[in-house]
Amino acid sequence: MQVKMGLGQDSHRFDFENNHKPLILGGVLFEGEPPLQGNSDADVVLHALCNAISGITGVNILGAISDDLCLRQGITDSRVYVQTALHHLQAWRICHVSCSIEGKRPKITPKIPAMKHSLAQLLGLAVQDIGITATSGEGLTAFGRGEGIQVFCMVTAINHP
Repeated sequence: MQVKMGLGQDSHRFDFENNHKPLILGGVLFEGEPPLQGNSDADVVLHALCNAISGITGVNILGAISDDLCLRQGITDSRVYVQTALHHLQAWRICHVSCSIEGKRPKITPKIPAMKHSLAQLLGLAVQDIGITATSGEGLTAFGRGEGIQVFCMVTAINHP
């Protein structure tokens, strides 16, 4: 068995002036919170996940491919970007995902079970194979001061030759 690990990171600023776009993190709606800036739904958790998968496949999805999906085809759902990244795994199979979310807001902990379920469904994993942690950042960074959200994601994949 071979093992690969991919590390992904992404961050987005809050868009305090946009009242029409929802805040979505890990495919879960956070009602009453300001959205994140971005052409897509700006789901920073799924973007970090997508980047981690790209770390395994070597195919950069966020950028040219996601821009084509979003700007030319009008696809703003970040789950589609992750599904596109998964297509490039070929013989590799994801067996574990860990996400670390930094931001002063919103409160992540109450939504962790829903986020884990959402990611498990998207990736075809068991809920126990998804880890999600959150920190406020103690005000030490722009994220900890409430200006946006940053996410790091680690994906482990296996291949049986």
